[in-house]
Amino acid sequence: MHSLPGSAEPRLRAEPEDFLVEEVPLYAPSGSGEHTFVFVEKRLRNTEDVARALARFAGVSPREVGYAGRKDRVAVTRQWFSVPALDPARALGFEAPGVRVLEAARHGHKLRTGQLRANRFQILVRDVDAARAERAVRHLEALRLSGMPNRFGEQRFGRDGANAARGFAFLRGERQGGRAPDRREIRFAVSALQAAVFNDALASRTLPLDAVEAGDLAEVHASGGVFRVEDPEREGPRAAAGEISATGPIFGSRSLEPSGAPLERERAALRANGIDPDRPLPSLPGLRLRGARRSLRVFPSEVEATAEAGVLRLGFTLPAGSYASVLLDEVLEIGGPGRGCV
Repeated sequence: MHSLPGSAEPRLRAEPEDFLVEEVPLYAPSGSGEHTFVFVEKRLRNTEDVARALARFAGVSPREVGYAGRKDRVAVTRQWFSVPALDPARALGFEAPGVRVLEAARHGHKLRTGQLRANRFQILVRDVDAARAERAVRHLEALRLSGMPNRFGEQRFGRDGANAARGFAFLRGERQGGRAPDRREIRFAVSALQAAVFNDALASRTLPLDAVEAGDLAEVHASGGVFRVEDPEREGPRAAAGEISATGPIFGSRSLEPSGAPLERERAALRANGIDPDRPLPSLPGLRLRGARRSLRVFPSEVEATAEAGVLRLGFTLPAGSYASVLLDEVLEIGGPGRGCV
């Protein structure tokens, strides 16, 4: 059970069924191939736990089981896994505590991280007073129109920011517990460090999300293309209309850099996380740290909200990589933008 800060009454995830999330896949399985895509519903289970259980069931290494993204444990979640050399009919018979298989079909290749279109959420908040619920309904509609901060949620960083700290240790060539970590572990920890840098860069920005400044690298939401803002007065109306948004850094060796004030803020965010922007990033075995740009705001879609008898029901869809916890912070007026690992 999680109570909202500043109130002893409103409750999030009082029951796992209060937080439902279902993946919207990037594509459907083709029906043929050496891998089987398995659509699983899990309750009170980590994604990694289910992946290992599927690996044991199929008699393969856990590294061979793929999934598009990690899902919350304290929730009911529906997500896809891929397993090699597993017959779909046999996959339908897979059983594990808190897990049931909904669908299984063959496909030609492994499901990889990020191969996901969106996530659809249905969330119930209990014991919400009428005034707060009314504001939450208005806030959700406002976010649909104007967007919300695309920062990484606190769960991305683990307890006391441990995931980002481990990522920094890996970049320094340090081992955890004297053992050699696997590729997936390294990738997850380093990506948490990338997320911490992004959140710091976002938090240091003083302009509103619907504005751009000279030197920004802006994303065109319709196409995903990125361009450098040379004339903020010309591009400002497009940002205000939600057509474009400034981006922040997912640092890497090939990541594009903004210029001017945006670049200085990003370099400061790197330094704050122990990374010298003037030195090449170290090479890690099995990890291609190329980098990318991430929009500073994201637009929820398919939003719905109802409030009755102290219960607030929220429904919305977010693009892959965006966090329902951040939307809840905004809608329920919990704190403000900041570093996710604090």
